[in-house]
Amino acid sequence: MADFPAVAESPPRTFRLAHASRGAVMDSARLALPCAITREWAWGSATGSGVRICLIDSGVDAHHPAFTRPITPLTVTADGSDVVPDEVGDQAGHGTACAGVIRAMAPDCELTSVRVLGSGLQGRGEVLLAALEWAIEQGFSLVNLSMSTRRAEHKEALHDLVDRAFFAGVTIVASAHNRPVRSYPWHFPSVISVGSHTLALAEHIECNPEPPAEFFARGIGVEVPLPGGGTSRLTGNSFATPHITGLCARVLQRHPGLATGQLKHVLAAVANNRT
Repeated sequence: MADFPAVAESPPRTFRLAHASRGAVMDSARLALPCAITREWAWGSATGSGVRICLIDSGVDAHHPAFTRPITPLTVTADGSDVVPDEVGDQAGHGTACAGVIRAMAPDCELTSVRVLGSGLQGRGEVLLAALEWAIEQGFSLVNLSMSTRRAEHKEALHDLVDRAFFAGVTIVASAHNRPVRSYPWHFPSVISVGSHTLALAEHIECNPEPPAEFFARGIGVEVPLPGGGTSRLTGNSFATPHITGLCARVLQRHPGLATGQLKHVLAAVANNRT
């Protein structure tokens, strides 16, 4: 059984997330910028229109009133051999929450949910690998992966897949672990890895001068939709990650074809902690 440690819980009084912002600044001298890159240039008034995003997670309540635009719900068959329409939906709430953040950040993106986790956020590594391979083959611009695994037997296959995505022009945005442990694929440099900061500002992003977590976004007390029509405030790097995914979708609407490395450069150039 693969370990999917993405946390979906109400925020405690004291936040002890690993891979969270410590308020460090990013020296602009470390960025090779041929010209000034501003947020107006990066995304301006873009809404993610036309950008295809695959959310690999616990499924989605596609009928939640928060979703005014359609979401395509799919799942991986038990043997990992196919991706089919999802008749079960989100039994954990995690995927619906992440979808809500993506929709809030990039309301006009084309969002597809692929369910690989069940209740209790449990799933099999082989199913995750099958979903990721399918998303790469389908040519999604972005894949949101608010989960990771510590299982060594999946490390090599995950590494091969995220490298394949990198060279295919598919950008994977992956959550750092909520605890100070080594897990994958967020440790791999071919993905955009995300931790949390504590500010309640959806577009506030920080570039980490000390990776492997490369960027920080809002991940504390994030208001999100839950299956059945309700909402809650949840905490975890899982919910910081779709903030970055949504911003990337807006960048890609304005600048189609930017690769993962270029998106990282744009995000770093407009980070709020850049000096």
